[in-house]
Amino acid sequence: MIDLTRERILVTGGSGFVGRQLCEQLRERGCRNLFTPRSADYDLVDRAAMARMLAAFKPSIIIHLAAKVGGIGANRENPGLYFHDNLVMGVNLIEESRKTGLKKFVQVGTVCAYPKFTPVPFREDDLWNGFPEETNAPYGVAKKALLVMLQAYRAQYGYNGIYLLPVNLYGPWDNFDLKTSHVIPAMIRKFLEATGTVELWGDGSPTREFLYVRDCAQGIIAATEKYEGAAPVNLGSGQEISMKDLAAKIRDLTGTRADYTFNPNYPNGQPRRCLDTSRAELAFGWRAGTSLDDGLKQTIAWYQSQRAEQGRR
Repeated sequence: MIDLTRERILVTGGSGFVGRQLCEQLRERGCRNLFTPRSADYDLVDRAAMARMLAAFKPSIIIHLAAKVGGIGANRENPGLYFHDNLVMGVNLIEESRKTGLKKFVQVGTVCAYPKFTPVPFREDDLWNGFPEETNAPYGVAKKALLVMLQAYRAQYGYNGIYLLPVNLYGPWDNFDLKTSHVIPAMIRKFLEATGTVELWGDGSPTREFLYVRDCAQGIIAATEKYEGAAPVNLGSGQEISMKDLAAKIRDLTGTRADYTFNPNYPNGQPRRCLDTSRAELAFGWRAGTSLDDGLKQTIAWYQSQRAEQGRR
């Protein structure tokens, strides 16, 4: 087990959605040599900038969270950008850090890497049994390629890289921009701001599993401390819910009486998502602790507080 308080930890994407929670928890654990470089200072797509960053901070552990990411709409509009930047950022960081004698590299992947028609619950061994769902395939394939790179570097160079597969995330500090947001923040915002009937994407039949962001951060930390394997590991809650049921739940929790309708002219995305998380529990003793209802209540309360603060300004 690695004592993280003794390590120099670099977190890419440290000011982002997951990064905020992760860095907060690392500081609570006593990690003082924690570095969160900003993209304005070090462009991760630029390998020379990457090398300068590693020379400046000299990390012993890297947790790679930085990504170009968004919901179905954003993926449809930016397939080339999402493929290129996510692949190149990871490739640059893994290759340049290999040269420094890094102790451990933690790559946070995506559930979008799974095949479109993966049997439920998704098991890590099913990762290569088909092509990802079309709307997010470029993003998913780019992220999955980094798993191959880590395994290849482990075999050839003894590079200690691990790969985690979190399911759909939500919670405070999520992206609530309706042009790029994922489903939970989009629904919360639409219901809270409703002046008429709320329109939702798809036909309501797809299912998703959601993981509260603080639980995800705890899983990443546990894996960083304890997991040394080459095999990918799922991080999820084990709670599957349909979009129809999610919409009804969020409408009730926001306290709105707005009607809503699903528009099947918009894509559904992957038909079902629910992970088998037994490997995470066996390998490093982690399991999610926040129920969907509790997580949604906390997320709604946070967003309402942000709206109120903006109103006061």
